[in-house]
Amino acid sequence: MQKNWRIINTDERIVSTLIKGLDLNEIFAKILVNRGIKNINQAKHFLNANLESGLHDPMHLPDMKKSVARIKKAIDKKENILIFSDYDVDGVTSCAVLKSAFLKLGINPKTMFPHRLKEGYGINKNAIDFARQEKIDLFISLDSGTTNHKEIKALNNFGIDVIVVDHHHVGEELPSVVGLINPRRKDNAYPYLDLASVGLTYKLAQALLGSHLEEELDLVCLGTIADVVPLDGENRIFVKYGLKYLSETKRPGLKALIELASLKEKNITSRHVSYIIAPRLNASGRIASADISLELLLTKSSEKAVELAKKLNEYNKERRAIEEQILEEAICCVEKEINFKEHRVIVLAKDNWHQGILGIIASRLVDRFYRPAVVISFEGNLGKGSARSIKNFHILDAISQCDEFLEGFGGHRYAAGVTILRNNVDYFRNHFNKIAQDSLLEEDLYPLLEIDAEIDLSKLSISLIKNIEMLAPFGANNSVPLLCSRNLKMRGKPMKMSRDTLKFWVTDGKHTYQALGFGMTQYQNTLEELDSFDLAYTLGLDDWQGHASLQLEIKDIKPS
Repeated sequence: MQKNWRIINTDERIVSTLIKGLDLNEIFAKILVNRGIKNINQAKHFLNANLESGLHDPMHLPDMKKSVARIKKAIDKKENILIFSDYDVDGVTSCAVLKSAFLKLGINPKTMFPHRLKEGYGINKNAIDFARQEKIDLFISLDSGTTNHKEIKALNNFGIDVIVVDHHHVGEELPSVVGLINPRRKDNAYPYLDLASVGLTYKLAQALLGSHLEEELDLVCLGTIADVVPLDGENRIFVKYGLKYLSETKRPGLKALIELASLKEKNITSRHVSYIIAPRLNASGRIASADISLELLLTKSSEKAVELAKKLNEYNKERRAIEEQILEEAICCVEKEINFKEHRVIVLAKDNWHQGILGIIASRLVDRFYRPAVVISFEGNLGKGSARSIKNFHILDAISQCDEFLEGFGGHRYAAGVTILRNNVDYFRNHFNKIAQDSLLEEDLYPLLEIDAEIDLSKLSISLIKNIEMLAPFGANNSVPLLCSRNLKMRGKPMKMSRDTLKFWVTDGKHTYQALGFGMTQYQNTLEELDSFDLAYTLGLDDWQGHASLQLEIKDIKPS
């Protein structure tokens, strides 16, 4: 797929200040400025990301004081407490952090997750009925609840107090709760807005126990990375320290899962979490019940941990098999039904696609075709769908303009969910496409590579890679730095390696480096025919037989 390249326009005055003030490499200074660093103090704070001094006071979060007071009252009076949490990794880790805090306080609260397929996201009727039956006095909703006004009023009518800890969009009306711990509130004074729910729950646990709770950072790290929130500010600190705790975790469940995933004795990175650990923890909520993942995180038994880790691994295999089957069908539907000259969005609807996989399928379609995608599965007359978007298209805003054709919807800029009746799909598809036609430019329909710096091969070095490693952990808002070099030639012939990888050597006439293109064997003939070419790449180390050499990990190739 054709990609657009954009060299980031870096403020050279700030670059010069960082070079002089911190004695930095020019390229590294540019990369820092491209991540929003505007002065020397910000650079020091970003690079040091200190756990002791970098975190804000939990009591500055909205309604934290009221929430802590209500929970302590419940503990003193031995009231019945229910923790209701979302079924994804952010929700499960949030639940594990808060339950652990309650156990330390001598309380064993009940826990509950909605069933993804039967109940969907958020507080539901079954949760309300369960709370009544169990005579719950305090209902704590994690990673959902901000917009569940009707359900919370129903709980209130039964004499049940509610606390919501959530990071999702807050509307004009606040729910009728004892406390809404959500920095998205208009009256928020907390200095950092982008905590995942597990980060907010960790703050609540800190406020309850009056300690740093560093032993919980492995869980905070998992939920933060899995929810793809920006890895800056407090999130950067949580993940930086949390990855260390995760690599050395004492939790039998995580140890078993890490060993089963062949990550034992490795320094676990954010990439390992995103692509190996989080999908396994998510699989139970997609295929069965999120209770299994919670049990794995909290179990003290090594034998039980191994059993649960194997179960999650099997669920993940099942999820992948279902995903590949549905993706193949979805791609066929796109090729038959979508005319990209006329359609700027993908809307697919089919009976009995597994609803726990739809978000993944929508993401895979976006990756493949670079169009906003909505994937809907029908059971009877009612369809549920997941939507994913591209850089310049706010998918929730677009969907909200189609509300007359929908039974319900929710989400944010890049991901959303919809509920729709069968006879409204064509109306929705047409209106949604018209909105996209009006708002998306032709250039928006090609992936954009935002390149930190154009660089000569002569400026590459092992020391530059060591500098770049100081920026880790990488993730949302802090991607691995992307560089480009122009007018390169190939030395020798490119080789096809395993997993569709292309390996070749590039030179500018004076310097030569190994290059790897994962999933890029289709470029082999093109490379051999080009007299010269430009590369966009990230830097890596090939540490073979103890000898480290620099290599280029290719993201795109263009003729010079």
